[in-house]
Amino acid sequence: MMADMHVLLAGIVGSTAYGLDHSGSDIDRLGVFAAPTVAFHGLHPPRESIVTTAPDSTLHEAAKWCRLALGGNPTATELVWLPEDLYETRTPWGDELIAIRTAFLSAPRVRDAYLGYAGQQLHRLAGRDDGTFSADTRRRTAKHARHLARLLHQGRLLYATGRLEIRLTEPARFVEFGERVAAGDLDVARQLLESTEHEFGVIRTPLPDQPDEAAAERWLLAVRADHLPGSTS
Repeated sequence: MMADMHVLLAGIVGSTAYGLDHSGSDIDRLGVFAAPTVAFHGLHPPRESIVTTAPDSTLHEAAKWCRLALGGNPTATELVWLPEDLYETRTPWGDELIAIRTAFLSAPRVRDAYLGYAGQQLHRLAGRDDGTFSADTRRRTAKHARHLARLLHQGRLLYATGRLEIRLTEPARFVEFGERVAAGDLDVARQLLESTEHEFGVIRTPLPDQPDEAAAERWLLAVRADHLPGSTS
């Protein structure tokens, strides 16, 4: 990691945050950091993302995170919607990012991102066998199915209410769905994707057609100003 990077906001995401974790689950962490502003003017700009596996952690530089969130990326978006107890690092800049979290949302990008990521999970499932495969493959199949159902649930709620539910209210329902698909019922996954796609078409969403990029830009430029040499803020 860069010694002079400044983590602005970080927390526990993934299965632990959703309530879908079990005894063997990894703990996934996600964060956003600011690199020194002068570093962007050198021959070698700062890395946009820092990923480690021990522990499992992904940190995105502030501009990279903003681009992901403005595009509706589900994983990036959840960082600013975590329950309070899941944050491990919070700074004033992180609090400001949480305060403008709705600025990153837009109806078309939320719809396309969540349906797109769920579709990727279905594609993975379709490449599996008929339920007679190994125990390890069944575990991975159940995991992909759970996350397909979770993405569709979270995306539909976000699209309908303008708020992202991180901690699932009925996690057992998603576990049962995963086991059903892992046992060979791929049709139920296809039907869920199709029915949710239809719901996106009829829901009257409060989300705007475009995200508020100006608000994101103001936050990012203020972060850049604060990370100039000699800044006292």
